[in-house]
Amino acid sequence: MQGSAVLSSAAKAASYNMVLQFGLRLTTFVLNAFILRYVSQDTLGIVNVRLTLLYSTSLFLSKEAFDRACLTKPETRDWRQVINLLWCTVPLAGLCCSLLTFVWLHLLDNPADAHYSTGVICFAVSTVIEVLAEPLFVVGQAFLFVKLKVLFLGLSQGVKCGVTVLLVLWRPQWGIGNFAIAQVLSSITYTLLYHGYFAYFISSNKKKMDNFPLQSIRDIYPSVIKDKPFIDRELASLTASFFQQSFLKQILTEGEKYVMTFFDVLSFGDQGIYDVINNLGSMAARFIFLPIEENSYLFFSHMITRGLPMEKQNQDSLKLSARVLGVILKTVTLIGCIILVFGYSNSFLALHLYGGEILSSGNGPRLLRWYCLYVLVIAINGTTEAFVFAAMSKEDVDRYNKKMLLFSGLFLFSSWLLTQWVGSVGFILANCLNMGARIAHSVIFISRYFSTYEHKPLQDVCPSVAVIISLVVSLVITAVSEVTFCVDGTVTDRIIHIAVTALCLLTVLALTFVTEKQLINTIREQMSRGRKDSAQDVKDR
Repeated sequence: MQGSAVLSSAAKAASYNMVLQFGLRLTTFVLNAFILRYVSQDTLGIVNVRLTLLYSTSLFLSKEAFDRACLTKPETRDWRQVINLLWCTVPLAGLCCSLLTFVWLHLLDNPADAHYSTGVICFAVSTVIEVLAEPLFVVGQAFLFVKLKVLFLGLSQGVKCGVTVLLVLWRPQWGIGNFAIAQVLSSITYTLLYHGYFAYFISSNKKKMDNFPLQSIRDIYPSVIKDKPFIDRELASLTASFFQQSFLKQILTEGEKYVMTFFDVLSFGDQGIYDVINNLGSMAARFIFLPIEENSYLFFSHMITRGLPMEKQNQDSLKLSARVLGVILKTVTLIGCIILVFGYSNSFLALHLYGGEILSSGNGPRLLRWYCLYVLVIAINGTTEAFVFAAMSKEDVDRYNKKMLLFSGLFLFSSWLLTQWVGSVGFILANCLNMGARIAHSVIFISRYFSTYEHKPLQDVCPSVAVIISLVVSLVITAVSEVTFCVDGTVTDRIIHIAVTALCLLTVLALTFVTEKQLINTIREQMSRGRKDSAQDVKDR
């Protein structure tokens, strides 16, 4: 597949994923606002922290390494071996779920809820159900079925939210059981959609693709291959390396929940409030930056041959990769800075409108302000790691795993220590320190990778001086406006604060448009190319 076509497909995937993430976060946003009025804070903490942690840990460990390894230059693989390897996720998921269920039921303090055990088992089983769709998920990603993930995740999450609302209203006394039932039904929906769609796609002669690996429904499942090993040993070895990395990355990603769960630094009620604010604060990260990270990795993994020295790479692909990396880094940095500046001065108002005084009168605004800084750090880290993980050799991955072990230990220790000093804000500070260390590693790798190349993608990351000055001035003005009009103000006062914020934001955007001509032109060029490639795809198919 040509570089421009891959970039176009990755851009389309990013757009679709942004819509998906926005929809999911908006649904969670509305659902939490509803749930806060019908369930206790303790129930919210148990479900959103402890049970969700069980689900995300088992799912991440079961499939993340396989996702990354099997999307590495997919056109060079024997897909029968890839499918066989991907089905190994099912027994792995069963093992992970069994071990974690034992820990959650017998090694942790159980809350006083009659349905807790049912909840643990249901959330674990839902992981195994979802992993049954893993081979089809990877095939869809590798062959750029960009709408599938968005549609199927959206539908399954819609089922989950709808069932949760109905059960909470109909049987509020079931407590955790309502969330457990909704979780299992959501996973069943997700898996059935994938299997149903690909069964239809394979059986439809009109939609068959010449290079598509699944020519019959039997090809979805494991098979014995004549004259070849059951699985690609090189790919299995790479998966094992990524598995070590995935385990450590999961600790770093969900570190605060592990500390909450295993060290009891917050009550279940406090955990519930923290999770609500965390979901609100992470909306930008999930909506904007996660899709960019995922599709950047997809793009770089197609354009760069893993482990091959720069001088031996396809030079056209390398040039395009360097250019795209620079553009994406500058874009996410600008967006992150805007979120930091305007999120800081609107945290109180956002929480007050969302949850009333239960969120805005306590530690919530302070927590959300620090989270805005974390969003900026997430943005930079996600993009830099997308390139690094696509370019690293297996030996580089193994070395990085050892560094991740150090990062994990420092993060967990700093989380525990900082929460003793500054409460729940300590989780965010520890995450910022951890992400900062990972960014430093990625920056060093990228600098060395392009050290002898004419184009340095890290040189033009910082915004223009005019944009930086406008951001600083806007931060001062909106912070003063918040103190003056928001905290104890009337409805009219708060409208004035919103108007001041909007004026400052428009000024920053206008200066960005005027002073960042090269960035704007590059984005326009890629969007135009994406529309042309999309039209060509329609013709070809």
